[in-house]
Order: sequence, then structure tokens, then C-alpha cells
Amino acid sequence: MSLLLGIDLGTTKTTCVAVDAESGQLVASVAKPTDGNITSEVDRKRGRSEWDAAAVLKSGFDCLADIATQPAVMSHQISGLGVTGQQHGMVLVDRDLKPLTPLINWQDQRGNELMPGGGVSWVDEARQRCGEDAVQKLGCRLNSGFLGTTLFWLNEQGLVPEGGRACFITDLFVATLTDGELQTDPSLAGSGGIMNVASRDWDDDIVKSLGLSRELLPLVKEADRPAGVVPNSVIVGLPTGTPVSVPIGDHQASFLGSVADRHSSVLLNIGTGAQVAMFTEGTDFAPPVELRPFPIQGNLLSNVGLTGGWSFQVVENFVRQLGVDLFGADAERPLYSQLVKLAGQAEPDSQGLRCVPTFSGTRSNSLQTGSLTGISPASLTAANFARSVLEGMADNYRGALDQILDITGQPADSLTLVGAGNGLRENAVLADAVARRFGKAAVVTQHREEAAFGAALVGGVAAGVFSSLDEAGRLVLHQVL
Repeated sequence: MSLLLGIDLGTTKTTCVAVDAESGQLVASVAKPTDGNITSEVDRKRGRSEWDAAAVLKSGFDCLADIATQPAVMSHQISGLGVTGQQHGMVLVDRDLKPLTPLINWQDQRGNELMPGGGVSWVDEARQRCGEDAVQKLGCRLNSGFLGTTLFWLNEQGLVPEGGRACFITDLFVATLTDGELQTDPSLAGSGGIMNVASRDWDDDIVKSLGLSRELLPLVKEADRPAGVVPNSVIVGLPTGTPVSVPIGDHQASFLGSVADRHSSVLLNIGTGAQVAMFTEGTDFAPPVELRPFPIQGNLLSNVGLTGGWSFQVVENFVRQLGVDLFGADAERPLYSQLVKLAGQAEPDSQGLRCVPTFSGTRSNSLQTGSLTGISPASLTAANFARSVLEGMADNYRGALDQILDITGQPADSLTLVGAGNGLRENAVLADAVARRFGKAAVVTQHREEAAFGAALVGGVAAGVFSSLDEAGRLVLHQVL
């Protein structure tokens, strides 16, 4: 049996899977906590988000060492390793790949701070320098937390030493693992906000307009060839010579690990937030939909920053606090399962109660608020309230898909609806609301480690196990939700 390994480096945990390259069965899975948050309390209040880069790397190496010793893995050949992880954020390293800064991750808000002596924020200044046509060139709008914004912030303040280079944490992991150079693929480079989606390489004009240079950035390389191999000098339990793929973005990896046929599927991924994504061969898009480069070839039309589990958590917090204030209930007792049960007792459409659950704004409008309408004596019940929030989330997802279909021109009924994330798997009422809005039930994978699984498939292409991602997609096995 030939196995493919996939690893997903997150900020709170790292997950590694071993996949049977013939059947697609998950042979082994390991998760390790990162425990690397080093943001001070003062900086946390300022919106900073910093992580110990060495701790993130260690969690990855520990994960590989652990899965390599699993009996089901040791008895078979490891043919390749694929790598994915968090996008947008960055770490500065020296010539010897030693971190010069913490990992400043995607949640960091320093780009929204005002520049010294002026009333403009760092990210607004960066956007102005990039020019009005930048969004169409980059596929997205430059935001705080993006590699391009953070590097601009550091460079403008003289905080980039000579020889320093910026990279994604996955680039550093692969370079350290293979004893090689810093490399990234277009799906990761695109998340930095300074890559041209048409050329699939850093945009020289954008980079120059921010006062930066290519020498500060990793090499952009397609993921159908290995970044390198595991040498003798690295002790992670993997066979010497194991091919390691160029790292890819976790959003694209989740798509790959969830969707069997990327040409006729739409992915709905629901976690704390949510995203709707479809594959396209073209480069046409229109905000709020973003164009995100796909590994090896093509792009994703991605509608991101949608309402997810966080919105339902806001409601749970509100109801729990009502219990505390009115009845002296236990403030620590979670009510999530009770609210889902209540929502299941309500009729579809919540007797006319309508909720727009954008309680924390949207990606394009951070000041947008939520709303509750259709209130009547009959509709204003706890059950209807809970269900209206879930149905409002489903409405949000369907609207996001329609924005994508306006670009592609594809009919919705021709697409397979694929679900990912715990939001759909663990909330039957939300799954029902989604099925009603989309006109079909979602299918989900037989595994839950979508990003790591997708990385393993890319690792298989890089190692020559598969001729293409389309061939690799046959390993993605579905079941009806």
C-alpha cells in the first residue's frame, strides 16, 4: 500500500493525515496543539496577534514524527507529503531561516492603526499606493493581516534588517524540513495581497509601489513539482528522499479535500465563519467575490467572511445571559445544544420571523449590523428566534452562491453541493435550512480533516502518484449529510 501524508499547520493545532493512495481511506490521523500565542495583554487589546513561529514549526515536526510511528503507517510506503496551513499572515526570517519576528497572523489588526502624523491607516495608505485597478490585478482587496500589509508596516518603520525575508509559516516549515529555499505556491502568494492573479507571480508594480522588492519575498512555484525531499539531516521519522510539495493555502486545500469533481461542485464550508467557493478556469470576478488562485492551475471564486458558528454563538451568549440576569442561572452552562433542539421544534420559516445574522459586520462592510423582522405575538418565541438565525445563515450562503453564479453563468441545479466544517455536520437544523435554500441536500466527506486531506492529494501530484488533481479527486469519498 502506498500512503500520502498531508499536514495542516494551524495556529492553535496542527493536523497530519495518512491517506491510502489507492482507496482514499484515511489510514491514520494525528493532531498536536500549537500553544504558541505570545501576544501580550496590551497588544491583544490593540488588536495584535503574534505567535511563536518556532512553536508552530515544532508542532508540525512533532505531528510528522508521531504519524510516522503509527503501526498502520510504518508497515507501508510513504510516497509523498503535502503541506498546507494558514494564509495571509507572515514571519520575517534571516538568511539561515531563523525567525526575526513572531508569526504575525491573519487576525492581526496593526494595518488598521493610524500612521504617525496622519489621519490615514497603514492599510488605506497601502491601498492608495497600489492604485485603483489593484483589486482586479490581485483578485482581492488588501487588508490588515495580509503579508503585503504587514511587510509594508514593518518596512516603512525600518524594521526589516538587511537580508531579512518575508514568508508564510508553511514556506518556512517546508524550507526547514527539506533544507531548501523559501518557496510558496500561487494559492498562498495570492493571499498576501500583492500577487498578480493572471501571471500567478508577485506583481512587480504593486511590490514597488509599496517600497518593497522581490528579494524580500519567497519564490512562487507551482505545486505540481516537489519543493524538495526529506534529507538525512531532518529527524521526523519519514524516509529519506520523501518528496515534499510546495505549500498551498488552507482554503484551497479544504476545497481539494472536500470536492471530488471541482468542475461541477460548490463548496459550503461552515466553521466559526463560512465560505462559498467554486472552481473556475477563468479570471473574471466581481467583489465581494474574490478570485483566489488554485494550486497548479485555475482559480476559486470565493465568497468569504460569511456568517458562521460565531453568529449562533452570539445568540447563545445572549440567551445564556438572559438566564443569568432573570433567573440566576449558571453563567458557565452552555446552551448550544438546547438552542438547536428548540430550533428543530419550530416550523420552517419561523412563522415569518426573519433574522439577518451579520452581528459583527461583513468583510466588505465592517459597520453592518444584524436585524430581526417579522415580529408578532405568534412568531416571537425562543424556538422561532433560534431557527430564524439558522435560516438567516442559510439565506446568506445562498445569496453568496448567487453572486458567484452571476459571474459563471452556471445553473445552480447542475452543481453538487458539498459541505465541510462542523457547522453543517453537527447542526441538523442548519443542514435542513441549507437544503431548503439550495434545493438539495449537501454531501460531506467521510473524513473531517479536509485541509490536510487536500494537501495530501497535492503531495500525490507533486510526487508523481497522480497525473493531475482531477485524477487525485477520485480519492474524495462522499456521503449524504
